[in-house]
Order: sequence, then C-alpha cells, then structure tokens
Amino acid sequence: MTRLSSLRGTDLQRDVPLAKYTAARLGGQSDWLYIAKESTERLVEVVQAAWDDNIPVRILGGGANVLVSDAGFRGLIIINRVSDIQFGNWHDGRNVSATGGTGLLRLARECAVRGIAGMEWAVGVPGTVGGAVVNNAGAHSGTMADSVADVVVLEYGKGAQLYTNADLRYDYRHSILKSRSDKRFIVLLATFILPTDDSQTIKQKMDKYNAYRKCSQPSGASLGSIFKNPSGDFAGRLIEIAGLKAYRIGGVEVSQKHANFFVNTGESTANDYYALIRHVQKTVLQKQGIELELEIELLGDF
Repeated sequence: MTRLSSLRGTDLQRDVPLAKYTAARLGGQSDWLYIAKESTERLVEVVQAAWDDNIPVRILGGGANVLVSDAGFRGLIIINRVSDIQFGNWHDGRNVSATGGTGLLRLARECAVRGIAGMEWAVGVPGTVGGAVVNNAGAHSGTMADSVADVVVLEYGKGAQLYTNADLRYDYRHSILKSRSDKRFIVLLATFILPTDDSQTIKQKMDKYNAYRKCSQPSGASLGSIFKNPSGDFAGRLIEIAGLKAYRIGGVEVSQKHANFFVNTGESTANDYYALIRHVQKTVLQKQGIELELEIELLGDF
C-alpha cells in the first residue's frame, strides 16, 4: 500500500473527472483528487505522501489558466480551498497575509472593507493567491509583483522555504517558480505590503474594473487570456486582425468580444481547445510574423 492510499478521508478521491473543476469545463480523469478544505497541515500531509510515492502533483486552485487533457492526469490533482486572511502590522510594512487557497476576489473585497488598497485589480480575476503568486497574475496595470513581500513555499525534500519578492524574480506573467521544471512545490502562504486608502474610493475603483471586465470579456466557460501580450502589442489585437474572431474548432470558439479568450460553447473537447490554440498561433505567425506564447498551462498529454 502506498502512503497516499493509506490516508483516510472523503477529501481524497480516486479516478475523478476534472471538467467540473476547470474554468473551461474540460478535462479527463485524474488518478487522485484532493479537495483541500480542512487545514494547511492536512494539505501538507497529503502532498508529502504523494511526493514520497513519486506521484506527480498539480494544483488547480480556481481552475483557470490550465487546460487539462482529455486523457486526464496521471497523478494527484489538488483543489486548494484552504482560505485564511490575516491583517496586522508586522515587520517591514507587511500588513496582510493570505493562504494559497484564498480566492483573489475574496482577498480584494476583504482588503477593501478595511481601507487597504492595491488589490483592486484582482476583483475580476479568477483563481487563488497561490496560482497568482506563481504566474504573477495581474490586470489594470496591477500585478502580484507590486505587493507581494514574501511567500512560504513547501518544497520536496526541503520543507517550508521562504521566498522574498526579489527571490521570485518576477517578470510579465512569470516567476522563478513558474519556470521550474521540477514542479514539486506548493505555495502555502503569501504576505503583502499594501497601502491604505478610503474604502469608498477603493470600492469605486473595483466597481469600475468589474464593469470594464463585463463589457470587454466574454462570459461562459473560458480559461481567461490564452496568450501573453507580445512586447508593445496585444495578443487579442493580433488575433483579430488575422481574421480569427469567431473562428471555431468543434465546440470551442475564439470569442467575438475579446479574441484572446476562447469559449467552450458546449459539445467540445480539450483536444478541440488545443487545436484552436495551435491554429491561432500558426495563423498569427504566418500573417503577422509574431509567435504567440501561451499564458495558460497545458496539463496532461496533448
């Protein structure tokens, strides 16, 4: 018996379809699924057991920014919902901490009611603090790099490690964690240095960002922005002028509202989604001479 299979609890399941846990509503089965709710301690126990068994582990968080293969994932998928936010006045200006499973929307709102600014951009961004730390998530000219002070990262063979903002080597939609080939790590906690402002002013800014998102981004089953914006340009603009708005493969369509969003309209597969990604990359390269780089992660066998 493996260490992982010896663990008890209904939060740990076998052979679970992943579609309902992803923003695109696509993806095959995972060998294991763990929905982390109880505590960080339980999360660490399950992750360590999987690593000891040489079972690959990936975090889905809010299920955005990841396209899961129709073949599923041969390993353990974690849905991290361990959510805890603390406010204080700690060393070197740190005033907010949040566990990796905390939703960005919740964090933005909790900060706003306390007159803490700097996270307004996150109000319309799906996902969790952990994923946002790794990917340097951002919107409306704000990013995680602007406010993260340090993060606690669980690493295989090392235990909990502290990374400062400088250690993370943040760049556009990038961190040193994202570039690692060894994915045996998980973000447990992040602390932030955030400014204060009038709560009503913060709320007005969040309302403005929400309104913009609703009028500029499609609703429905979408992973968010598919490609990174090339330097000095926008991926959506390049896709649009390539004549690809509303282009469809199977049940997946390039959004007519924002061309850097692909929407699962119903009867589609992850292979359809991937085929559309490759077609758009090839067409933009042929017509514009620019190679679009993925912002999302591909998980499983394509």
